[in-house]
Amino acid sequence: MRAAIERAQENNVPKDNIDRAIKKSSEAKDLDCLILEGYGPDGIAIIITATTNSRNRTVAEIKKIIADHHGKWADPGSVLWAFNKSDDGWVAKFPQETSQETTETMNNLVEALDDHDDVDDVYTTAQPQQEND
Repeated sequence: MRAAIERAQENNVPKDNIDRAIKKSSEAKDLDCLILEGYGPDGIAIIITATTNSRNRTVAEIKKIIADHHGKWADPGSVLWAFNKSDDGWVAKFPQETSQETTETMNNLVEALDDHDDVDDVYTTAQPQQEND
């Protein structure tokens, strides 16, 4: 567990998130690890990893968050093809350049997902446009 905490700290995971994860792991005996998939605005692919003691509750809550932020739920396997699994999580194979508006909407969606107690990480194919000087 110490190695996981150190790795989280190295990756700038907020202390509140680390504390929540520790609390959740010490309280629950039967936790499910989930990989959830969806699409954000403009078809941005999203992978959400979560740890929960109630799969149905977590899935329903995450579906609502995605819908509230102009996204769509995706069937299992329909988004994974757009990512490669790495030691650090999921990396987009085909980063998708996004407009300023889409970037703002995606940031709000990712923030809402990160605020959910069961969500561990959120990965997207979004890549903000580079501004021209």
